[in-house]
Amino acid sequence: MTAPVVGESEPVLALRAIGLGDALTGVPALRGLRRRFAPRPVLLAAPAALGRWMTDLGVVDGYVPTRDLDDQPPGLALGPHDAVDLHGNGPLSRDLLTAARPGQVLSFAPPDPAAEVPQTWVEWTPDEHEVHRWIRLVGAWGAEASVDDLRLLPRPDGPHRPKPATGRVIVHPGAAYGSRRWPVDRFAAVARELAARGHDVVITGGPTERSLCAQVAELADLPATASTAGTLELPQLAGLVRDAALVVCGDTGIAHLATALAVPSVLLFGPVAPSAWGPAIDADLHTVLWHGDGTGDPHGAAPDPHLLQVTVDEVLTASQHLAAPVRR
Repeated sequence: MTAPVVGESEPVLALRAIGLGDALTGVPALRGLRRRFAPRPVLLAAPAALGRWMTDLGVVDGYVPTRDLDDQPPGLALGPHDAVDLHGNGPLSRDLLTAARPGQVLSFAPPDPAAEVPQTWVEWTPDEHEVHRWIRLVGAWGAEASVDDLRLLPRPDGPHRPKPATGRVIVHPGAAYGSRRWPVDRFAAVARELAARGHDVVITGGPTERSLCAQVAELADLPATASTAGTLELPQLAGLVRDAALVVCGDTGIAHLATALAVPSVLLFGPVAPSAWGPAIDADLHTVLWHGDGTGDPHGAAPDPHLLQVTVDEVLTASQHLAAPVRR
């Protein structure tokens, strides 16, 4: 079933009101929607910073600021439109879209028999890779996309990775939940050794991670200025990653940014399987360290036991393989 084309100006609204990593895994689906429905505009319902950035990148045609599922229905002011639930597989996100009475809605949530809005429903597959999941969903409306649509910058042809603009290494110790946060002292040990190898180590984090990043810098014997936590807007963070030689982080948003920008990374996974959330392209650029079984709690407060099995030596060995040597 394909969505009706009700006119050339009526938008297609896609809801993905979550974080950076989630937004980036949805980029192929969004690009597929733009190709399918042009010249109709594709609008992203997302937090303002993400929506503005995605619009500036040309991933979508515009955005409707939407904080979360408790916000007002993002389609209320749009008039006639169609809607795509790229947020999840439950009724809350679908109902947020249908509350604005779109022409029809595409969703993983099973149809509500009482709803008056026509719905295209696609079966949810629990263990599917997040990128493939959303590509499959929009395919129900005839939108074609692939994992190559993840790229925010083209990767140069040939077998060799892009040459980094700097010898900078980014160490990102934070994550949304404690179960995905590797211990501070281990991140500090990695940062200290990378700095000893001659790399310019920068520690990144969000506004709520200033203390965490400052602690890593102190334990690593780095100056306080090595931490940029809370000082970078999203475009600035993307620029920092784009020019880096390597990103070392857990299963969090900046990992997906490294994938999108074809920047080498060492990724530390614990409760979640990389087959669901790991890099979907450029396997030669990314080393995923994981000793888990995919049964952990990604929203837990304490570090996942499988994440704790990742050692400092493993991270440093992988970093030496991926990061370009520093020329003196």
